[in-house]
Amino acid sequence: MLLRIVLGNAGGGIMGALPNAVVKRLLSEHGGGLRVSGTALERAVAATEDYISRLAAEASSSATAAKRKTVMDSDIDSARAKLSQAG
Repeated sequence: MLLRIVLGNAGGGIMGALPNAVVKRLLSEHGGGLRVSGTALERAVAATEDYISRLAAEASSSATAAKRKTVMDSDIDSARAKLSQAG
């Protein structure tokens, strides 16, 4: 079953691979402005994609259990809580 994820104004189209530039900017902004090596960036992108994949799976399960075809805010919140407990 394919679920639609509501992205609001931030979305548009189907998400592909996470852009390296976005992850690099976030790492730099939240890492005190330090530079990020190419291999560190690759690992950060892989880790981020892994987290989003697990988040989407949990949120999708929540929506499916509620007999919905749309992932809602509450599904994401629930998935985040579950993933943080699994730590």
